[in-house]
Amino acid sequence: MTIAMPAALWTATVTVLITFFYFYTAFRVGNLRGKHGVKAPATSGHPEFDRAYRVQLNTLEQMGIVLPFLWVAMFFPVPWTWLAPAVALVWLVARIIYMTGYMATDTDKRVPGAMVGGLCDLLLFLIAAAGVVRAWLP
Repeated sequence: MTIAMPAALWTATVTVLITFFYFYTAFRVGNLRGKHGVKAPATSGHPEFDRAYRVQLNTLEQMGIVLPFLWVAMFFPVPWTWLAPAVALVWLVARIIYMTGYMATDTDKRVPGAMVGGLCDLLLFLIAAAGVVRAWLP
């Protein structure tokens, strides 16, 4: 079995982008702590801080689903190994939409990003599972 190098490079690149986005959300939370005087270990205070904190934690929770499936998906058949990084890139765009919507006063605006992100979670699971099943077959 071989892993296509361009797919591995795309997977690594998307992983770095996802991690950078997470660092960005964490940095925002830290800045808003200072701006609104929310002292650690408090996890609530000003509504703007609360929303940013939820974006950061929800992104971390979702990364625990997306990143393992993204890397396991490398078992998917070689001509299609680009599919998982592409789906993960859509997931990242969905997280940005989620963050933008959640930070708005009307937090229901986060729903489109959450729905697209959830669909990407499911697609990555299916790609990873299909790749693992295929790897076990002769």
